[in-house]
Amino acid sequence: MAELRIGVFGGTFNPIHVGHLVLAESLRERLALDRVLFVPVGTPPHKGARAIAPALHRYAMVSLALAGHPPFAVSDVEVRRPGPSYTVETLEALAGEWAGARLFLLMGSDTFLDLPTWRTPERLAAWATLAVGVRAGGAFDPAAEQPRAVLACLGPRDWRRVPPAAPETLAPGEVALVEALSLPVSAREIRRRVAAGESVRYLVPLAVAEYIGQHRLYTEPG
Repeated sequence: MAELRIGVFGGTFNPIHVGHLVLAESLRERLALDRVLFVPVGTPPHKGARAIAPALHRYAMVSLALAGHPPFAVSDVEVRRPGPSYTVETLEALAGEWAGARLFLLMGSDTFLDLPTWRTPERLAAWATLAVGVRAGGAFDPAAEQPRAVLACLGPRDWRRVPPAAPETLAPGEVALVEALSLPVSAREIRRRVAAGESVRYLVPLAVAEYIGQHRLYTEPG
């Protein structure tokens, strides 16, 4: 029986938008993943709570955004866990829930550069293969000083560019560098537009836009 390959895509999702969905789908395809679990943060350890919608609202919006696409699913592992959400604890929990599956921690290059600020980043690779999505022709240079410093803080790791036709050749100890489709959409801009009474159509799924309006989320500037 083939090994189950599961992507873990965490984030505040405040709110989830088409940029998240496009990146996750591109990584799913490039890494031949069977499923992508979207994991909304419960209590973000790095962000103030002022502009963050309650976790249950963010979880509900992710659920709405993923409806109709079976390879995508939402996990409440962080929403139901008290206290700050730490990715290393989430991966350990998911490894227990999906025993025998191979986990891939999915992220964009900006998130990768933030890894040294996370709790015990050197333990991440014990639970999942790290996969970094980069835009073709983008500014991210894996050979630059900062990315190499991040690799060093993860332990003895190195980049592995994932060939489109052979994602199964990726070894567990390597950090996957994947050319992935991405869109220049930000949750901050969506919140600003909502607060200003501007349209967010086509920036978020329609069901998410309706949910934001129904619950009057992000109506305050900032």
